[in-house]
Amino acid sequence: MKHDIEWVEKLEDRIKRKVRITFHGPNNIKWQFKRSDEEFWDYDTPPTAEDWNALEEKIDTLYHRRRQPYKHLELVRKQKKEAGL
Repeated sequence: MKHDIEWVEKLEDRIKRKVRITFHGPNNIKWQFKRSDEEFWDYDTPPTAEDWNALEEKIDTLYHRRRQPYKHLELVRKQKKEAGL
């Protein structure tokens, strides 16, 4: 089962921003960001509160459709809380 999650959002300057989430191992979430006006993926920028909220919402939806395991939903909630959000 593929556990990657992606979505695209438009920023206020009409530039698209792609967000990709990959689950590595039992306790690791890898965040990747790419703007349409940039050539390379950004692996270093920490996710914003809006990013965490969007991920939690998407994981919850996918979990209820049986496309993501519950452990991923728990991990997202745990790491979101640890990030102070």
